[in-house]
This record gives sequence, structure tokens and C-alpha cells, in this order.
Amino acid sequence: MFPMQNFSPLPPTQRIVKIVRDKTLAIMKKGVSFLVTVALMALASSLVSASDPSPLQDTCVAIAEPKNAVFVNGKFCKNPNLTVAEDFFLSGLDKPGNTSNPVGSAVTPVNVAQIAGLNTLGISAVRIDYAPYGQNPPHTHPRATEILTVLEGTLLVGFITSNPENRLISKVLYKGDVFVFPVGLIHFQFNIGHTNAVAIAALSSQNPGVITIAKAVFGSNPAINPDVLSRAFQLDKNVVEYLQSRFWWPNN
Repeated sequence: MFPMQNFSPLPPTQRIVKIVRDKTLAIMKKGVSFLVTVALMALASSLVSASDPSPLQDTCVAIAEPKNAVFVNGKFCKNPNLTVAEDFFLSGLDKPGNTSNPVGSAVTPVNVAQIAGLNTLGISAVRIDYAPYGQNPPHTHPRATEILTVLEGTLLVGFITSNPENRLISKVLYKGDVFVFPVGLIHFQFNIGHTNAVAIAALSSQNPGVITIAKAVFGSNPAINPDVLSRAFQLDKNVVEYLQSRFWWPNN
């Protein structure tokens, strides 16, 4: 026989208080978990933003970095009280670029390097000139979506979607037509007309960056091991070495 244990059940009022307290604590735990989840989602969404961060002041005109300055993601700012109209101005975009080069096109950039006032504003532009049958070869902008408007001529344009589909989205554009190239995707423009062509494009970063595919792969410094490229492109090693020996035009 086990000894009898002396149980003293809680009075009804105290039992009710205990039940209410336990339920409240459970609800509070769920609420905290929900708030943490929402906060993490908000943080993640801010980290994957498709454009430059929003500025925290009216202007942040870029200035040369002070000697031994701490690295910043962008440019150091001029005192806003010292900004002038020239900080936000550039002339000469009406002048055509020199298309006498191997790819038959010229890109004239208008980013924070040309207009210091673009710093932190998350936008830039380019003028692109194309000789007959010239092209802006396949490339990508790692930090920007691009929207292009044809001013003169006829362009075949397109971009390729990511793996595994690698679908080509392509269209022929005429004067006044507009086309969008999503951020990070490989894209191109090709002048299929018998005359010169001109386009203006806006990009969703003050410094969109550019990676020209052929130049990056076959013109890297130092060169990629030919055995790597031979297998990757299913080419004879001699062909790879020949391509690596070529001069790849830095069009962008």
C-alpha cells in the first residue's frame, strides 16, 4: 500500500485566475512570435530591394573621398548648404558617340561619376549610339533595371531569363518604342537597320554597373584557366585560348 498523499485543490476562484493567467501567457507568446516573424520579413524585404536605398536628406552631392576615409557604400556628401546647380547638371548628351569600334556602338553614361548630385538618388541614364548593324553586346547590370526608348532607327532587343528556362524575350523596336530589361538579366540591342540608331535608357541605380559577357569571360584579368572554359562552353582548348588572346572592346 502506498501512503495516502494529502491533496489540497485550489479554491474555485484561484483556479479561474490560474486558467486566465495561463491562457494570457500563451497568447502573449504567440503574439511575440508573430511580431518577430513580421520584423524578420520586413528586414528581408529591405535587403532584397531592387533599387538603391532611399536618401535621408534632400541632397547628397558626391565629393572626393577624404584620404584614408572609411569605405562607404556610395559617395561622401558635400555639405547641402554648399550645393549649386552645376552639381545636378550635364551638357552634351545631344552629341553622338563614336561608333567606329569592333562592336559598332557607343555608350555615353550619365551616372554619379558624371553628375555628382545623383548620389543616393537611385537613378542614372545612358545614351547609346549604333552604327548600321552595330550592337550593344550581351551584358548585364547587377544593380539596376533598365528602361530603353528608341529615338532613331530600328533595334532588335532582348533579354534571357534565368536558369533553368533561359527563355529569350525579344522584340523589334522602332522610333518611339520602349522596352524594359529586368535587373541582373543578360540583354542586348542590335541595329538591324541600314542607318544609324540612337536610344536613351534610364537605370534604377546611381551606379548600375555592367558586365559584358564575352569580355568578362574571355577577357578577365588574370585569365580564367582554359580548361574551365573549354568544358563550360564545350569548346576545344585551342579555340578558348584564341578567344582569350583577342581584344574585347569595353563598350560600357
